Amino acid sequence: MGRLFKQYLEGNVLYTCSQCATHLALGEQLISQSFHGRTGRACLFSQVANVALGPLEERIFTTGLHSVCDIYCISCHQNVGWYYKEAYEENQKYKEGKFIVEKALMRKTTLKK
Repeated sequence: MGRLFKQYLEGNVLYTCSQCATHLALGEQLISQSFHGRTGRACLFSQVANVALGPLEERIFTTGLHSVCDIYCISCHQNVGWYYKEAYEENQKYKEGKFIVEKALMRKTTLKK
């Protein structure tokens, strides 16, 4: 096992792993809070940090068939959501290249200036 290199994010709103507090995303990377995951509500982000991708697989969601990879916190290895590699329905193409992080698996921190 090699040395773990984590990215530390800076911003007013920070999303972290609920288990180990590793930085996952910034508030300005949040696109939508209107998604649902395995554990309930979830958020769509344009970018995330400090995650590892699992194997690519096809899953059928309520919105159709998608190619996705689960994403795991690089520190504690908790599955925190998934990455949309490809959407097969034309009206779902906006999700491609984006990340879902489940609300129950992250914490929101607002930093004061």
